[in-house]
Amino acid sequence: MYSNSFLKKYLDDLAAKLPAPGGGSAAALVGALGCALVSMVCNFTLGKEKYKDVQEDIKEIFQQSEQLREELLELIDLDVEAYKSKDINRCLDIPKRICECCLEAIHLCPGLAKKGNSNLVSDVWCAVILLEAGFFSAYVNVLINLKFLKDKEKKDKIFSNFKPLLKEVSRIKKQVAKDARKIIGR
Repeated sequence: MYSNSFLKKYLDDLAAKLPAPGGGSAAALVGALGCALVSMVCNFTLGKEKYKDVQEDIKEIFQQSEQLREELLELIDLDVEAYKSKDINRCLDIPKRICECCLEAIHLCPGLAKKGNSNLVSDVWCAVILLEAGFFSAYVNVLINLKFLKDKEKKDKIFSNFKPLLKEVSRIKKQVAKDARKIIGR
């Protein structure tokens, strides 16, 4: 049923010989998928007696995840519009925002891996993998667009601002994987 919907049209357009959608909008979609998994784990944790002590934390994670998912969904189209506009600032700002949203969502995963429904810790792990992919995919789009930026100082600043974020994303993913493996037992 999903294969006959918007998803199929989007994937067909992505695969076609069209200038957009491209990697930036795909990064936003991947990030939105990661957020959806975070929300799913929250939904399977909320209202469960076993997790009564963490309900407020899980509600907060859920609210943040849903806000980020909604924004990433909007960024799918905004990235297409930015590409078509040929405005280099928009072409930089949109993938930068996708990175920021994915990073914010990645920060939700360690707490969810520890406090969320333990039967779904593999979904938290999948979420952080998708969010990392969304982050790095958007980052690649930032890099390609930096090539067209004439302001060297701005270009260097954007590039240097990403260095610690790249490490942070990888560090958090490794931590979630480690925590998930403890629960899974593998």
